[in-house]
Amino acid sequence: MAAMASGSPALLVLLLLLPLLFSIDGCAAGTTTPTIRAQRGKPNTNSKQPPAPAVRALVQSTCNATTYYDLCVAALVSDPHSFTADLRGLCAIAVSAAATNASATASDLANATSSSSAATPGPVAGSAEPGSDGRAHVQALLLQACAAKYGEAREALLEARESVGEEAYDYAFVHVSAAAEYPAVCRTLFRRKRVAYPVELAKREEALEHLCTVAIDIITLLA
Repeated sequence: MAAMASGSPALLVLLLLLPLLFSIDGCAAGTTTPTIRAQRGKPNTNSKQPPAPAVRALVQSTCNATTYYDLCVAALVSDPHSFTADLRGLCAIAVSAAATNASATASDLANATSSSSAATPGPVAGSAEPGSDGRAHVQALLLQACAAKYGEAREALLEARESVGEEAYDYAFVHVSAAAEYPAVCRTLFRRKRVAYPVELAKREEALEHLCTVAIDIITLLA
């Protein structure tokens, strides 16, 4: 052993380390290291999300028969009565949603007209001269006319809701159809005066038209 050690220093070092290596292996063999493994496919219980409110089967089947399903569901479930209403009740809710939309637009246009008139009085009707003041005055008059049209749409929809309550579905159909046409009259007025149709007003027109379409689709189910 001494001869081997004197002849090879590296071998001597290896021989001295062998007992230590065996003791480390023995400790490793007798010790179990805990392993943390991710559990896939299980929900994270630390951040629970509240379940979304369930949509009634009647609401789903009714809205499936309409042109705009998502809009229909949103309009119906926004009213708590939709959770217990029958088909006629859902129809009344849809008509009411359209009436609320028309009323809000009529109010906003009336307020915009008042603000515009206060900021820029402009010339009287019929004597508008070329220039920014004249164009602003014409636009104010158009917005005023549009406010009146959306007000008429609201009244027609309120009449339609009464007709639904009386089960006079033919009359309800006529009233809602008329309400959907009033915003188009507003657009025509702008075109005739060669004034750019406001983008926001175009969005309001489309929103009311879609709500009226949903109401008409549900009325058709009842007729």
